[in-house]
Amino acid sequence: MFIAQEGSLSPNAKSLKEIDSGVFEIRVAYRTDAYRAVYTVKIGDRIYVLHCFQKKSKRGIETPKKEIDIIKKRLKMARELEKDYEQKN
Repeated sequence: MFIAQEGSLSPNAKSLKEIDSGVFEIRVAYRTDAYRAVYTVKIGDRIYVLHCFQKKSKRGIETPKKEIDIIKKRLKMARELEKDYEQKN
């Protein structure tokens, strides 16, 4: 995430364009497990971490629908937070 805070894209980051063009997923492997962190950088000047989870799907690399639904819900919430922030300042 530090690389994203500096305005760069991590070599481990992958765009999740099926959700939105400014949403990225960082993939990390630890031992025999796979983890994902999903964040967005196109809402104001902030980085919103939308979701972190352990990938348990045995059906390939596709992100499970349950996780996609959570990410979409939190992206909507992040946009609302940013809108409220802009209205107050």
